Amino acid sequence: MKLLFRIAKNEFRYLFYSPIAWFLIIVFLVQCALVYTSPVYDLALYQDMVLKNNPRPTISMAADSLTLKVFLAGGIFLRAIGNLYLFIPLLTMGLISREINNGTIKLLYSSPVQLRQIVLGKYLGIMLYSLLLIAIIGIFMITGFFNIKNADYGVLFSAALGFYLIVCAYSAIGLFMSSLSTYQIVSALASFTVIFILSRIGGLWQKYDFVRDLTYFLSLQNRTGKMLQGLITTKDVIYFIVVSWMFVGFTLIKLRNGREVKPWYIKAGRFAGVFALTLMTGYITSRPALTGYWDTSATKMNTIHPRTQQLLKEMGDTTLEVTLYTNLVDRLVAHGLPEVRNVSYLGNFWEAYLRFKPNISFKYEYYYDTDAKGTDSALYKMLPGKNLKQIAAEYADAMDLDLSMFKTPEEMRKLIDLKPEGYRLIMQLKYKGRTEYLRTFEDDFVWADEQNMNAALKHLLYGDIPKLLFVSGELERNIYKMGEREYAYHTISKPARRALINVGFNVDTINLTTQNIPAGITALVLADPKMDLSPAVYEKLKKYIDAGGNMLITGEPGKQYVLNPLLQQIGVQLMNGQLVQPTYNETPDKVKPYLTTTSAGLAEEPAMLVLRERLQAHLTGDSIKILMPGVAGISYTRDSAFTVAPLAMTSPDRVWLKAGNLVTDSTLPPFNPLEGDIKQASFPTVVQLTRSVRGKEQRIIVCGDADFLSNRRLAESFFGNALYSWLNYNQFPVYTPRPQPEDTRLQVNAEVAGLQKIIYIWVLPGVILLIGIILLIRRKRK
Repeated sequence: MKLLFRIAKNEFRYLFYSPIAWFLIIVFLVQCALVYTSPVYDLALYQDMVLKNNPRPTISMAADSLTLKVFLAGGIFLRAIGNLYLFIPLLTMGLISREINNGTIKLLYSSPVQLRQIVLGKYLGIMLYSLLLIAIIGIFMITGFFNIKNADYGVLFSAALGFYLIVCAYSAIGLFMSSLSTYQIVSALASFTVIFILSRIGGLWQKYDFVRDLTYFLSLQNRTGKMLQGLITTKDVIYFIVVSWMFVGFTLIKLRNGREVKPWYIKAGRFAGVFALTLMTGYITSRPALTGYWDTSATKMNTIHPRTQQLLKEMGDTTLEVTLYTNLVDRLVAHGLPEVRNVSYLGNFWEAYLRFKPNISFKYEYYYDTDAKGTDSALYKMLPGKNLKQIAAEYADAMDLDLSMFKTPEEMRKLIDLKPEGYRLIMQLKYKGRTEYLRTFEDDFVWADEQNMNAALKHLLYGDIPKLLFVSGELERNIYKMGEREYAYHTISKPARRALINVGFNVDTINLTTQNIPAGITALVLADPKMDLSPAVYEKLKKYIDAGGNMLITGEPGKQYVLNPLLQQIGVQLMNGQLVQPTYNETPDKVKPYLTTTSAGLAEEPAMLVLRERLQAHLTGDSIKILMPGVAGISYTRDSAFTVAPLAMTSPDRVWLKAGNLVTDSTLPPFNPLEGDIKQASFPTVVQLTRSVRGKEQRIIVCGDADFLSNRRLAESFFGNALYSWLNYNQFPVYTPRPQPEDTRLQVNAEVAGLQKIIYIWVLPGVILLIGIILLIRRKRK
C-alpha cells in the first residue's frame, strides 16, 4: 500500500510540475469564472433595478431556483462536463506512454513493485490531480453560498459528485489509451475519440432492443443528468465505478499481455472477461428493486409527491402492467418509438414511479390507424391518391422504420379499440382486472404529470369515479362542442391536460325533461340556461337541492329571470343589469374581480396556493384577479339556511351596476342613478353556499358569469378546477403541491458582482499563472 501511494505521489508531482497541467488549470478556471460571474452580474443588475423602484417587492426576484439557474441550467457543471473531453486526454496521454517511451517502464518492471501497484498508483495520482478541478469548482460553490440567499447546497453536492465521477471515468479511459501507444499525441487522440464515442453512443442504433440497452449502458452522459439535478442513485454511482474499474483492468491486462507469451485467445479472453463482468455488475445493480435513491435537493424536486407514493404503496406487491400504444401516423409518434424508450419514456417519465414500485411491467404495441375519412383530412391531403397502408409506408420510410413492426388496423382492432381515444399515443394501465388510460398531451412535457397519474392510480385502486352531470335541454353551455362559448375544453377534451376527464372526473350530460337525476352523483352543473326552466325541470332541481345535492350554477346578464326563481330558494339572486368596469384597454363589460380569502381555501390548485401565501403575508392589494366578460352582480340574504361567502369580488369603487342595456361599441354611458344604476363598495360575482344536510355538508356555487369557463377563456381554468375540486370535497384532482424554492434572491449588488467578475476572470488566473511560472522556473533550475 505504501508503494502504491508513493507511485501516486510521484505521478501527482509530475503533473503538478507539468506546464500543460498548469495551463489546463488556468483555462478551466477562466471558463468556470465566465460561466458563473456573467449570469450573477446580470441577475444582480436586474435585482438592483427592481429594488430601486420597489424597496419591498411583494414577489421574489426569480420564480425558479437561482442555484439551478446559475450552476446547472447552462452553468458551470454542464459546461465543464461538456468540455472535459478536451482536458482529460491532455492530462492522461503520458501516464503509461511516457514510461514506455523513456524506457523507465523497464526499471519499474525490474523493481520489487507489482504491476497492479504501478497501474493503480498512476490512476490514483490522476484522481488526486482531478481534485484540483473540483477545488476550482468549489471556489464558485462557496462563492454561490454567499451570493445566493438560501442556496441549495444539496444539489451542488450531488452535481460535484457527478462531475468528479465522470472525471475519474474519463481518466481511466485515458490511462488505458496511454498504454496502447508510445506516442503521447496518439494516446491523446485515442482518448478523445473513445470519450467522444461513449458520450454519443447512447443515441446510436436505438431501434434495436439489445443494441439499445447495451449502448444506453455504455453512454457516459446519460449517467450524469440526474446527479446534476440533485438525485444520486446507486446504479449511477456504481456504473462510474465499474466503468473506471473496467478501463483500469484493461490497462493492467494490456501491460501483462505485453510481458507474457500467451495464445491470442487467452489474451483476448481476459479483456472479454472483464467486459462481461462489468456488464453483469451494471445490469444487476441497475434493477429497480436494487436501486437506492437520494434526493439532495431542498424542495425534493426529483421525488414524486407523498400522496403519489402512498397510492403506489397501497398497490402492494401486485404487478402494475403498462402497455404503450404507438400510432405511426400520430403526431406524437416520435415519443413512442424504441429509440427514445430508455431516455424519455422509462428514464425521464417512469423511473420516478419505479423508485417506489419496482414491479411495473412494460409492454409495447406499434400500429397504424386513423379515424380520418376521405380526401378532406390533412393526412390524406398531404399524400393524395394513397390509401392508409401506403401512407403508413411513406411515414415508415421517412423515419427509417420497418413497416412490418407496425400492426395493421385490422390486427390492432382485434386487440383493442382505440378509436374513442383518437388513435393517439396512449398508455393503458392494468391492475387487478381494472384498466385505465393514461393519456399524452401535445405540450413540452408530452407525458402525463403526477395529477394525471394520481387520477388513474386512484381509479385502479378504488374503482369509484366522481360523476359530474351537466344539465342540457334549455340551451345550456355544451360540453361536446368546441365553440368559443361552450365547455368542451375544460370538461371532456382528451388532449387537454387539465380537462376534468384527465384529472379524475367522469363527465356526462342529463336532460331533465326526460331524465331524472340519479343518486350518487358528485355534483350537478347548470351552466347558463337560455330558456325558461319548465315546471318539471324546476321541480327536479328543487328536490335535488332540498335533498342536499352539490351544484354549480352559472348565469349571464340578461337572463337573470331564468335562474332567479331557482336561486330564490337558497337565498341568492342575480342582480338585474350588468356590471361595468371602465378601463383604458378593454370595453366596459370586461370586469376583473379579485379572488377573496375564502377562494384561497377552495383547493390546492397552484394559483390558489399562491393566493394563500399572499394573503398570509397580508398582501391584500396583490390578490389574483380573473376576467369575467359580461357579469351580473350577486345579492344574497343571510337569513337562509345556507352560510354564504363571496369567492370573487369587484375592485372597490371601480365598478357599478348598469341597469338596462349596455352598448359596448360606443362611448361609455355615464353612471345614472335615475335610470337605476347602482354603486356600492364592491359586488360579489361568485359565491359559495354551505349547509349541513343529513350529516353531510352540502356545497353550492353560484357565478354571475358563465364565460370564464368557456373554451375561449382558458386562462381562468385554474379557478374552475378549484371550484370542481371543492364540490368534490377535494378528492379529485389529486393535487401534489410542492414548496417553492427559497434561493430566489441574490445577496450581492451589481457593484460587488462586477468586482467579483474582475477578480475571478483576471486577477485569480493571473495569480495562478504567476505561481505556476515561478514554480516551473525554480524546478527547471534545480
